[in-house]
Amino acid sequence: MPVAHLETSVGLLEVEARDGAIVRLGWERTGEGRSSPLLEAALSQLERYFAGTLREFDLPLAPAGGAFQQQVHAAMLAIPYGETRSYGEIARELGSYGQPVGRACGANPIPIIIPCHRVLSANGLGGYSGDGGTDTKIALLRHEGGYPFLL
Repeated sequence: MPVAHLETSVGLLEVEARDGAIVRLGWERTGEGRSSPLLEAALSQLERYFAGTLREFDLPLAPAGGAFQQQVHAAMLAIPYGETRSYGEIARELGSYGQPVGRACGANPIPIIIPCHRVLSANGLGGYSGDGGTDTKIALLRHEGGYPFLL
């Protein structure tokens, strides 16, 4: 599978594409880069996001997951840059409960682009499955200005 790498303020990111869509973003290096126009667009958009000039990604995405996971992905994608939602808010929107939403967020295969960092627990940050855990979540929220009492 084609992968590309980008050094960012939250570490080295690896983006993977398959069948014309982004399928994974991770912090581990699993392969060597093989450029493609889609991966170049993804790296360019990530660079602009971290530079503060891009607020919404425009990439074809194909995250793995069942029907409920896809609903949670869609709900996360609907959270605007600089804003947050709670697991409970998303759960109510989907007719579910906070814990399954939290598990779905934790299984997000394309973090940052599908902004699971914008989803918080009722009493604070909640978790983050990306490298660095909640420190990375805090860094992303600070970057977006989306968690005012952390600024």
